[in-house]
Amino acid sequence: MSADTLASRSKTPAAPTGETPPSSALPHDVERLSRKQRLAAGYRLFSRFKFDMGGAGHITVRDPEHTDCFWVNPAGVHFSQIRTSDLMLVNHAGEIVQPPARAAARLNGAAFAIHSRLHAARPDVNAAAHSHSLHGKAFSTLGRLLEPITQDAAAFYQDHALLPRFTGVVFDLSEGDKIAETLGDKHALILQNHGLLTVGESVESAVWRYLAMDNACQTQLLAMAAGAPIAMPPEVATLTQSQTGTERVMRAGFEGYWQWITAEEPDLLD
Repeated sequence: MSADTLASRSKTPAAPTGETPPSSALPHDVERLSRKQRLAAGYRLFSRFKFDMGGAGHITVRDPEHTDCFWVNPAGVHFSQIRTSDLMLVNHAGEIVQPPARAAARLNGAAFAIHSRLHAARPDVNAAAHSHSLHGKAFSTLGRLLEPITQDAAAFYQDHALLPRFTGVVFDLSEGDKIAETLGDKHALILQNHGLLTVGESVESAVWRYLAMDNACQTQLLAMAAGAPIAMPPEVATLTQSQTGTERVMRAGFEGYWQWITAEEPDLLD
């Protein structure tokens, strides 16, 4: 696999999220560019939402052709500056297969330990997002799951898990394995004393699911500070989750943010 084969420097965005055909229907180079552009947009959005404290966090997407490799940001480049050409391709052995076009090829050890194991354990997961967002990490200290106290929070009902221990920064692959094991077949994880992690079949769903989960954490913290929030009945929560927590709905939630960020920061497509 050569860098020339993989590299794409086009500034033209791929089709809008809502109009993108299934990845299996696209040539690898077209799907690769689409995934990378949306990954760069995801980083810009994380910066806008202030999910970028100290560069602690990472979003990855599996390469559509070389499925044992994933695209990730180079360490040391602020999320607000990430461009499509800055992303680098890493394999599950931790080798940088294609370096960034401009930045130094520096791989975040925690990003590799977490994401390489997630991508290996979950073939259905093409993208994963993790950060130390303010409300997510505050909620994580409670050591509990989100409750279905709002329609938005119900999207995570019985579709998220809790890793109830913190053993330090995740540099060991065994810790990455534990994260993947605890996540199981769900789409979101609360890492106690740490933060949030979300996954999806696409960058769009993983990023929007993260934004929605941090918002749900903020909502529950506010409700608990005001009193005793009332959760909806289990059967209502189950129905609502089936209406609001699907891949299609999560992808659609990203669409408006994609239009917004690419209009205001078109350089991310470089």
